[in-house]
Amino acid sequence: MARVLDVPFVKGHGTENDFVLLPDFEGNLELTAERVRWLCDRRRGLGADGVLRVVRCIHDPEFAGYADVAEFFMDYRNADGSLAEMCGNGARVFVRYLHATGALTSRTTVIATRAGLVAAEVRGPEAEEIVIGMGTIQDSPQPLPITVSVAGNTTGNTTGTASVWDAIAAHAPNPHAVVFVDDLDAIGSLDDAPTVSPPEAFPEGVNVEFVERLGPEHIRMRVHERGVGETRSCGTGACAAAWVAATMAPASGDNYRVDVPGGTVYVDFEADGRIDLRGPAELIARGTFQWPRGL
Repeated sequence: MARVLDVPFVKGHGTENDFVLLPDFEGNLELTAERVRWLCDRRRGLGADGVLRVVRCIHDPEFAGYADVAEFFMDYRNADGSLAEMCGNGARVFVRYLHATGALTSRTTVIATRAGLVAAEVRGPEAEEIVIGMGTIQDSPQPLPITVSVAGNTTGNTTGTASVWDAIAAHAPNPHAVVFVDDLDAIGSLDDAPTVSPPEAFPEGVNVEFVERLGPEHIRMRVHERGVGETRSCGTGACAAAWVAATMAPASGDNYRVDVPGGTVYVDFEADGRIDLRGPAELIARGTFQWPRGL
């Protein structure tokens, strides 16, 4: 009889953007795109928006060079198995896990990601808030006029044809197309990916944020994430949306409140142009699973 291998996992979320976290400190786990898709499937697997593999940099050939400044590499995968540069909500869950398990020796740390080194801080006696340094936001090196439409949405269009909105590109560092609307609830379903034109503006795909202003330095947002679908929150998307909002109407303060379907996060603007993302991160379950036959 073949030996059954139990694989440990932890489930967590950041403002209801949820993840399966896989402790793999020694870098022994083979994580294929097919396995990620199974893990994230909400009927066949554990269910999540993405997967976070926790591995020590020294044991990952691609990131061993970071081992002198970052002990851990956050290997993030989208629900469809694709790789992503960064995940702000995922990073908070990642750091919350390291803190909860005693893997951190202080409340500040640096983790390695595909977007580079990221500083993090745990705040509050019960780790109520995690702060992630998100670096600087960049627009496209060669800006193109970008438009976004949602299938079936004809908001404000008496001709019955699809509504088209202008969008602004922002890389945080994941690619985002940010659209400001008057009524966020009128957008309709974001189960299917919005159509973004021209395609060459985002050759690797794009996250699309629909944003409504609620007041000075206060916005709310819905997002369709590439490789996932509509999610309850998006950390890099919140940063991109706040940055675009501040560009359009310069902020009188140094932080933005961003309301998402899963809660609230805050984007802080530093004097040197860098931004921080802060918000809660919760660990809700732990256990083991077994890969289905054939994976």
